[in-house]
Amino acid sequence: MVIVEQGISDVRERSLLRSMFEARKHVFVDLLKWDVPVLDGRFEVDQFDDRDAYYIIVADEDDRHLGSARLLRTDRPHILGTLFPELCNGDAPGGPDILEITRFCLSRNQNAADRRRTRDRLVSALVRFALDRNIRTFTGVAEMNWLQQILAFGWDCRPLGPPRLLDCGMIGALAITIGPGTPALLAGNGIWEDEELTAIHWPEAA
Repeated sequence: MVIVEQGISDVRERSLLRSMFEARKHVFVDLLKWDVPVLDGRFEVDQFDDRDAYYIIVADEDDRHLGSARLLRTDRPHILGTLFPELCNGDAPGGPDILEITRFCLSRNQNAADRRRTRDRLVSALVRFALDRNIRTFTGVAEMNWLQQILAFGWDCRPLGPPRLLDCGMIGALAITIGPGTPALLAGNGIWEDEELTAIHWPEAA
């Protein structure tokens, strides 16, 4: 199943959220060595994990995290506009119909085929979310290997500026245009998974 969470109050409150933030710690801190905050030695949580963030989570039948991504509004502080504006030729895109994809995370306890399927489901869920909510553009920041994969998915994606070598490595910014034809573009590359989203809205974020 694919679950949409809006905002968080306590990352430890539900097993699925605990599983997601633990997976983020395993990927971004243990594997990629990012210098980001860790809560209780187990959960990767930063200043953008707030009441306005959306979380798209792919889970198994036991409510365990397989993959996830965080979506941030761009009409308020977000990673590209706040931390890496120099990656853009000009101003970072922003507005009510533009969201930033961050923390794209696939759990490490999957084999290669399962990770590919989870990736495809997660990419498709992000597009479904955008189409359902009239979001026309996704932006993002990515290191080079992941940036090249995103550009090759077949959707309408473009760099926002040349990649730069920063303290965290060679990274670049991109923008993805979302429209009615996006599912067919992804399907042409064998990526599209037509799956319904289950929305959960926390009372604290209402």
